[in-house]
Amino acid sequence: MDSLRIVFMGTPHFSVGILQAIKEAGMNLVGIVTVADKPAGRGQVMHESPVKQFALENNIPVLQPLKLKDSDFLSDLEALQADVFVVVAFRMLPAEVWKMPKKGTFNLHASLLPDYRGAAPINWSIINGDRKTGVSTFFIDEAIDTGNVIGQTEMSIAENESAGELHDRMIQVGGDLVVETLQWIANNEVNPIPQTELGTSMRPAPKLFKENTQIDWNKNPETIHNLIRGLNPYPAAWTTWKNSKGELKNVKVFKTLISDQTGSGSLQLSSTKTQLFVDTNEKQVEIVEFQVEGKKKMTAKEWLVGNSSSDWSIIFN
Repeated sequence: MDSLRIVFMGTPHFSVGILQAIKEAGMNLVGIVTVADKPAGRGQVMHESPVKQFALENNIPVLQPLKLKDSDFLSDLEALQADVFVVVAFRMLPAEVWKMPKKGTFNLHASLLPDYRGAAPINWSIINGDRKTGVSTFFIDEAIDTGNVIGQTEMSIAENESAGELHDRMIQVGGDLVVETLQWIANNEVNPIPQTELGTSMRPAPKLFKENTQIDWNKNPETIHNLIRGLNPYPAAWTTWKNSKGELKNVKVFKTLISDQTGSGSLQLSSTKTQLFVDTNEKQVEIVEFQVEGKKKMTAKEWLVGNSSSDWSIIFN
């Protein structure tokens, strides 16, 4: 297994979990590619990606190109003499890069392809109320997320599971699949399958913007609840409240529950001493955890200590 020379490409914490699985399997990581350091925060201090931090901690050579077609970067990448590139949560690669290793370049994607091609598969599987999802490894080709599938592992989605919770579980499952895929490649046991043979479900997983993350309280409670948990913790579903002074505040909603109480459709906020509700068309939706613009994240119980639901109403933009 040590003879298989691996270069890993990725950036966020999710990628680090996969890197850790490769390292723990005793495989030969000869290089890591990640984004260039960027200034962040009020002090604009240079920030290293989680993947770079892993590389430094484990004494693995790291490349940080500004442009993936840069001749110096391509020369440095070629010098690593990798047999295979592993890509997890990185950017689209030019052909000059993904065609370089003799055993190919494969990507780990957080869905059962061909379903949920795109930038946010974890989020959209929950937003759409799915009860199962999974991870896939596939060889990269000219288009995005369309290459032949090497392996897949199915996962269930719990009734109230958030995108963050599913994300964390996928790190373990995805790491296992990547290691297994590398073992198949090392042993020449890969039998890639065209995505056209894997099913007809091809729902999109587009990027998340302000426009597609706003809560529409006119929709049914399950749709509202799924949107909120599918965007928790990031970027978070949002709504707008208006207080008795006429001030508008954007509110990020992180956690809800569907109440047993029938709703009147008034879309008014109501509360007990410890619980906050929105009266939707079918049932009341309990808002459990949220963040009012300019304030810290808090539970409804914490917010109700100094606030009254009668002072606030929901505004649709």
